[in-house]
Amino acid sequence: MIPYQSTLKAPAKRLVLFVADGLRADKFYELDEHGKTRAPYLRDLIETKASWGVSHTRVPTESRPGHVALIAGFYEDVSAVAKGWKENPVEFDSTFNESRYTWAWGSPDILPMFAKGASGDHVFTSMYEDVAEDFANEDAAKLDTWVFNEVRNFFSAARNNETLKRMLHEEKIVFFFHLLGIDTNGHAHRPTSKEYLRNIAVVDKGVKEMENVIEEFYGHDHGTAFVLTADHGMTNWGSHGAGHPHETLTPLVAWGAGVQGPMAPVRSVDIVEETIRWNLGHLKRIDVNQADIAPLMTSLIGVPFPLNSVGILPLDYLNNSEQYLAENLFMNSQQILAQYDVKELFRKETSLWFQPFSSLAGAKKTGMIRDIKEFMRATKYKEAESLSRDLINLALEGLNYYQNYDRVFLNLVVTLGFLGWILCIILQIVEDHSEVIKEASKLGKENLQPLVKTAPLDTATLVLAFLAVILLIIQKAPWMYYSYCLMPLVFWNRIAKRLHVVRAAWSYIREKQLQHRVLFTFLFGSFSLEILVMSFFRREILSVGLVCLALWPFTTQLYKTCTPSVAGWMSLSFALSVFPLLPVVGREANYFLVTAAGFLTLIIFCSLLFYVSTVSQLMNTELTKSCKILLLQALLTALAIYIVNSTAASLKRKLGLPLVNQLGSWTILVSSFLLPLINSSNLTIRLSSIAMAFSSLYLLMSTAYESLFLLVLSLLMGAWLLSEHKLSGKTLDALLETQLSNASSTTTYQPAWKALTRGMDAPVMRKLTLEDLRCAYFFVFFIVVAFFGTGNIASINSFDPASVYCFLTVFSPFVMGSLLLCKVLIPFVIVTCAFDAIHVVLSIPVQSLVLVVLVMTDLMGLHFFFLVQDSGSWLDIGTSISHFVIMMAFIIFLLPIFGLARLFTGASLPFRTSKKIA
Repeated sequence: MIPYQSTLKAPAKRLVLFVADGLRADKFYELDEHGKTRAPYLRDLIETKASWGVSHTRVPTESRPGHVALIAGFYEDVSAVAKGWKENPVEFDSTFNESRYTWAWGSPDILPMFAKGASGDHVFTSMYEDVAEDFANEDAAKLDTWVFNEVRNFFSAARNNETLKRMLHEEKIVFFFHLLGIDTNGHAHRPTSKEYLRNIAVVDKGVKEMENVIEEFYGHDHGTAFVLTADHGMTNWGSHGAGHPHETLTPLVAWGAGVQGPMAPVRSVDIVEETIRWNLGHLKRIDVNQADIAPLMTSLIGVPFPLNSVGILPLDYLNNSEQYLAENLFMNSQQILAQYDVKELFRKETSLWFQPFSSLAGAKKTGMIRDIKEFMRATKYKEAESLSRDLINLALEGLNYYQNYDRVFLNLVVTLGFLGWILCIILQIVEDHSEVIKEASKLGKENLQPLVKTAPLDTATLVLAFLAVILLIIQKAPWMYYSYCLMPLVFWNRIAKRLHVVRAAWSYIREKQLQHRVLFTFLFGSFSLEILVMSFFRREILSVGLVCLALWPFTTQLYKTCTPSVAGWMSLSFALSVFPLLPVVGREANYFLVTAAGFLTLIIFCSLLFYVSTVSQLMNTELTKSCKILLLQALLTALAIYIVNSTAASLKRKLGLPLVNQLGSWTILVSSFLLPLINSSNLTIRLSSIAMAFSSLYLLMSTAYESLFLLVLSLLMGAWLLSEHKLSGKTLDALLETQLSNASSTTTYQPAWKALTRGMDAPVMRKLTLEDLRCAYFFVFFIVVAFFGTGNIASINSFDPASVYCFLTVFSPFVMGSLLLCKVLIPFVIVTCAFDAIHVVLSIPVQSLVLVVLVMTDLMGLHFFFLVQDSGSWLDIGTSISHFVIMMAFIIFLLPIFGLARLFTGASLPFRTSKKIA
């Protein structure tokens, strides 16, 4: 694409960009409890010579996409999170790249991405070490002080360096200050803390000093423009990533060469309530989208607009002639229109039946450009500005149109793929995992004859696949389109070959007069799955579901035969239903609850194991070894309680993370994954060992009530196992003596995939029935509870760095992200292990249950697919996408997670078929 820029002389020779990472607009603009501002110098600039407003960021409100938006002018795809917001998933143009020179100081997390993406050797960076980003520091404002000191030394050295001095006196240069202290203090101490608020004053003072240093170096030539903003804000509990106003509203202050001074509001209705609270109602507030800052900066120093920018130049910030404003906005429209032309040309060349964007089709586009030029020649600059804005809006609509050009087609093939996959699984369940076909065969041999001949069907499928590939090649479609189109053909081919299974199943249903029962199961199942879908939007619905689940025993024989089990099930269900009603974990730390949960874990599991040891008939050698392992796990749980409290106290005193605590935490993490593998294969002992192991690890990553959540969830899983066992008609002794493998004392370690496949091949005693669908649904329900019980992980901002402070405090996105993932997966694995144990004691084939679970999750995934939206607020868009991604991730990783659970339970070895199970 051709770069566009104004031919008129720019008002500024250089630009200084201050980005206060994590700075919230309200904390910056508001007055403190004494009626004083936290940023006196910048407040004075707003009152005397600056323009100000609020920059509206977009989801995800993270550092990398925020910086890309304000420096490059476009909203980056969230796929960049796979590289930790550090590397460029695609190369992009930026204001720094278009400048003659750019000097940048700050964090190693942000600066390299713009230096790497710049063409030529004209972006220079100076960064502190990674270890400086330590959340345990008393005050992270030193990161900003480091930047200010480096810049001061830089300009001091430039006075004696002729080469550097010559470069600095060029025009069209940029100085970038990345100030990370506010963000780090916000994560470590919360945005309401004195450290966060005091850091604002540090930045304010530093900005004043840097302005003086730069102005003195250039002899006060009035050729410098200054912009201060933030990449994102922060929630009250010290996180960011989602769409809360505290995260999306950031300050924007601009002053200096070419920038408009303070203005009074044109109309009183333009004054919003929060502006009055900030005591700024007498000044015009100019709000922008974050991407609009990029064209603002390029217009100030006269460099081309970044090629990929979708920002719209905010003219209210500029102080220049009407001609300059009109021409820059026209160049802005041409730059966005160039992107539109590229998209249109690509679609025209690759589409067999091209349908252009009607609003800019034919002579409409050229006519609008001609009219703008005519207005410019006639010095009708306001009219030219208005028409340029219209052209920009149409070009942006056209970009969105061509980006979603294949949407209907993709929706169709993806839906066909989903439905085909679901029907294939259902047919396999009916044919291989139930008694339906066996019973139907007794009705008549014609029920098992294929309805469609294989050879013609395969030929037709291959012809359709060949035609689809040819069309996709002609249209230069992405490689993913091939899978979208070919997979449905494979699924529906398989369905057509098994239509006789459908006929046989229908004959069986009619013969047994099961129509009403099957219809009720379908309707009730659909309703139950919809409840789970709704819970993704409102966690409180899970509480309602748990209350209803507490009453489940009264629909069975349990309430007549086992009153203690019913009482335990109801109590634990009611207790678990409290957690989805509580605030999201991470907002306030409460280590008293963590300590209480730790001691309760010790007391409950020690009591349980004492009871098991008294009634168990295990061999003495095995019992002795198991008790030793369990005693060690109890000691590790006690150690975890100590580490959590000791670390919290040390950080509170600003002493950092003690090395002994750090080593102890990593030791507990490793042992949590190893000790259950060498414990007894007895079901009760193995499950207790798993729960104890993960409880100690979970305690280290807990900051509030989530440790209690895991305890209640683990106990409820035990109650579920006991209830299912009672319903099977077996005795408690049989449950206590059930072995997960035929090993006498230990289970040999095997890879998860081997554990899974061997477990599926293990001998089973019966086929699936309609009643077993309840067991699969319970599993899916408890998995959703495990996900959302302590917070909405669909939102990135649920992450609280305090969760990993026992392991490390130095910022490391991949290590911290891995620990967070581990914390999320622990409740998941607890539920899956219980589900795996249920299949053992009931002798239900695990493969059958996995397939039923796949059907349920796929139906939920299809629902979320239709709920994905690309319009409305960015919070709604991000939420809809994240919900769909969560379901897809669950479907994709279902088998590996089952393999991990089977590895822990030791169910990978052949099951006993002796009377101990029977």
